[in-house]
Amino acid sequence: MSTTRPYPPGDRGPDPDGPAASASPPVPTTAGPIRQIRRLHLIGASGAVPRARDFTRQALRDWGWLPAATADQRAAAEDVLLVVSELVTNACLHADGPEEVRVSCNAKVLRLEVVDLGTGTPAPRTPHRAGRPGGHGMFIVQRLCLDWGVVRNVEGSGKTVWAELAAPG
Repeated sequence: MSTTRPYPPGDRGPDPDGPAASASPPVPTTAGPIRQIRRLHLIGASGAVPRARDFTRQALRDWGWLPAATADQRAAAEDVLLVVSELVTNACLHADGPEEVRVSCNAKVLRLEVVDLGTGTPAPRTPHRAGRPGGHGMFIVQRLCLDWGVVRNVEGSGKTVWAELAAPG
């Protein structure tokens, strides 16, 4: 699913951690209060993809996703790292590089955001041809995520490409 709305529709249900369990003030979204938000500035940085993966991996460690206790939890963490790699790679290839990566998490959903100055709109290549090189990034994002979309910068050029994945159970 690809969207151009800022947040996914619908309520994902009550947050079992609730606002009182958070050390930082909650930021309300349709997915419930956000427990943590991390930001990585990448303007002009070399090695953006490995930096974004390492940054996201550390957030997953801090939030208890890693080390994974089960195969399902390990797969969920690997999906997050793959999606952040694909989003940052797309920003590098099609938007003159990412400016910032944001990772936020509550008890149900992890949200990845990549900010760039590009004018294009990412979309899965259709028809998807698995045997051909390249063009698989947004198809992978679409398959692994609960939802994803694009928010245009209202103050000028650029956009934020976001994706949400289910927290491991």
